[in-house]
Amino acid sequence: MKICYLGAGTWGFALASILASNGHDVVLWTRNPEHAHELQKTRTHPKLPHFKIGPEARFTNHLQEALRGAQVLVESVTSSGLRSVFAEIGRVDVPIILTSKGIEQGTGFLLPEVISDILGVEKSPLIGCLSGPSHAEEVIQNFPTSVVCSAYDPQVTRLIHDLFSTPTFRVYPNSDLNGVCFGGAMKNIIAIACGISDGLSGSDNAKAALMTRGLHEMRKLCVVKGAKPETLNGLSGMGDLCVTCLSSHSRNYRFGRLIAEGFSPEGARQKIGMAVEGIYTCVSVRELGRKYGIPVPVTEATYAIIFEGLNPKEAVKSLLMRTVKEEHL
Repeated sequence: MKICYLGAGTWGFALASILASNGHDVVLWTRNPEHAHELQKTRTHPKLPHFKIGPEARFTNHLQEALRGAQVLVESVTSSGLRSVFAEIGRVDVPIILTSKGIEQGTGFLLPEVISDILGVEKSPLIGCLSGPSHAEEVIQNFPTSVVCSAYDPQVTRLIHDLFSTPTFRVYPNSDLNGVCFGGAMKNIIAIACGISDGLSGSDNAKAALMTRGLHEMRKLCVVKGAKPETLNGLSGMGDLCVTCLSSHSRNYRFGRLIAEGFSPEGARQKIGMAVEGIYTCVSVRELGRKYGIPVPVTEATYAIIFEGLNPKEAVKSLLMRTVKEEHL
């Protein structure tokens, strides 16, 4: 198939490599002309320098060129930039596969809702997503990976499964699109908190508590977006939470760790040099929690550290001083 791929970061490059290896004609688009030229010339990504993409892939900074004749759109742009990119594209009548993870600020929209809003429908049957525990650095090396796909239309779910499945990249279908997208978004906030915790103490006990209570936070809040809490027990919830909170590959984890080591939030973001989705999503989740009266203490503490200058040690202290209630699962 002819595939237009929006976004040529490391994740886009890794997934486009899968599509190319499966024999599809892939055109990767990036706004940066120098980046597009270098990718086309070297066929390697500067942050993944040891891996070349197959000849089925091409690169361009011209959006209309990438869209021309496309039978499928796949995106890996930032969640904050998603609306502007698709507003520029306008109406399309081909399947749209989302691989970014986030929740829009202000609206509280999950990313499929953002695209549906642009297309002027409630739930566009064209939209699906691919999510789950997967680092680009490992996917590009064909390390065994399991992810999950979902869509409003089961035929689009099947399409995503067929496009991306390889012997080492296992794609599980799931009918709960909102749950899959919500888990992939909110786990980034918990990863920032775990990075901060590790940077302060390195305590496995503390990180286990943050991950477990963070998952509880995710399960409580997801229902306001029409998601099933049990979906978060799977790959897009607990699976993605583990890989993001436990690995130095995770930008969100590294961002939190740098803050604990004394970097300002902006300094930590600049040092990483790539999008840290949890920063953006932290605002959205805090807005949702307050709108619906659902406590999200880990998110609130992470927000206060990033945006209000709260000392990380004080944030930990405030979490530990919360009233203990009976654990409900």
